[in-house]
Amino acid sequence: MDYLDRHIWPQSAIPADSGDQKAEGFLSVKDSRTGAKYTIPIYRNAVHALSFRQITGDDSQNASQHSKEGLLVFDPGFRNTAVKESNITYMCSVPAPNNSLSCHMINALEGKTFEEIIYLLIWGTLPSQEQLQHLQRRIAEECFVPQVVEDVITSFPRDTPSVVIFIAALSAFMADRPDLVPSYVGRNLYTNDMKLVDEQIVRILAVFTVTVSLIACHKTGCARKSADANASMIENIVHMGGLAENSRVPAATIIATLQRLWVLYADHEMTCSTAAFLHVASTQADPISSIIAAVAAGYGPLHGGAIDTAYSVIREVGTTDQVPQLIEKVKRKECRLFGYGHRIYKGTDPRAKAIKEMLHELTREIPVNELDPLLKVAFEIDRIASSDDFFTARKIFANADLYGSFVYTALGIPTELITPLVIVSRCPGILAQWRESVDRPPEIWRPQQIYTGSDTSRPSGNDRYISTKTPRSPDNKEKAPGPKL
Repeated sequence: MDYLDRHIWPQSAIPADSGDQKAEGFLSVKDSRTGAKYTIPIYRNAVHALSFRQITGDDSQNASQHSKEGLLVFDPGFRNTAVKESNITYMCSVPAPNNSLSCHMINALEGKTFEEIIYLLIWGTLPSQEQLQHLQRRIAEECFVPQVVEDVITSFPRDTPSVVIFIAALSAFMADRPDLVPSYVGRNLYTNDMKLVDEQIVRILAVFTVTVSLIACHKTGCARKSADANASMIENIVHMGGLAENSRVPAATIIATLQRLWVLYADHEMTCSTAAFLHVASTQADPISSIIAAVAAGYGPLHGGAIDTAYSVIREVGTTDQVPQLIEKVKRKECRLFGYGHRIYKGTDPRAKAIKEMLHELTREIPVNELDPLLKVAFEIDRIASSDDFFTARKIFANADLYGSFVYTALGIPTELITPLVIVSRCPGILAQWRESVDRPPEIWRPQQIYTGSDTSRPSGNDRYISTKTPRSPDNKEKAPGPKL
């Protein structure tokens, strides 16, 4: 970066926690096994998991090895575990604390450009006009395509899932710059080097812009175009990927709508995919390797892949008269209604209102089924589900990602490109979390397990690797361990 760069990228607006917070209370614990009492401080409505390591069992014959090593906190799936402290965003179904960037506040930021939100998330403040133009220009300048990347993308059949191509393309970008891979060069590159971190943040934003555009061209057969150095990320994606070429919606409307939509998507705190990124990055791996993990996690049907899964279900339903049968199957728990319900929001997603307004504007003058027949089925599913007591009593509503996918469809964007575009829109929040983490003392994420022994029934047949016991068949002949059928 040049001299200007060093003055363009500011440090985080709020410094990292110093660790000297004053306890707001204490948790008193009595261990019924030993009668011992413990006092554990409470900080920010949380207790430190390592505090429980002081709680040990006695030396009785029944004490397990785990109890002697200290008490573990058992939380399958991190359902109630905070894995880091952050100054970036606060996501909750209730109003957020003062001075926090939350979903409720994000709605008020509508009208800002995507790059302004990128800057706010990553560098902690809204940019000046000079800073905004500088960021846009730097991203566009990095939008070059190494030959290996183009070769990898075009080598895939066009009906290959787009996210699979996306992951392969990211690997190809990493192969083009092995000098940015810490293990390859034999040293940690990113800790304490915020200049290099900022360079990589800009590069990854450009890599995402290029990758989704190349995939769009490969899928639709459009000719690849170069980035415009004076255009925004979204303008370049629409231009380079030819997203307006086969749509009845003008390019200007597509760009303006995506600007509004991506402001709502730019970050969502500690999602599964964000945690996957940080887990890999905690080993001091390069950010592209880490973001490959995030993309892969995001493609699962219980996360961002729910969009593709929901569209598959909509295709299977076919027509609106078949929707009641689908709803009844869901009620009988014969299938899931993908895209409905949210782990954080036990009610309406605060982003959904703004997204519904975009959808209404796009479908106000044109019949929905003329834009895409799938939307008619999707709207009928949502109409019934949003008024059925089975769903409303359980506070199960369509989440913002599903509504957002309908916006893409209304814009005439092919279904197979929706998930990659959502991935691009969520990239800034992940990179903001990475920048914040590398500015703090490094610590590898290494969760523990509770060993249950070979006597506990498990779905996999791996007892022979963890136990000296040999399972035997009823006739007392040795039998190779294996799954119970």
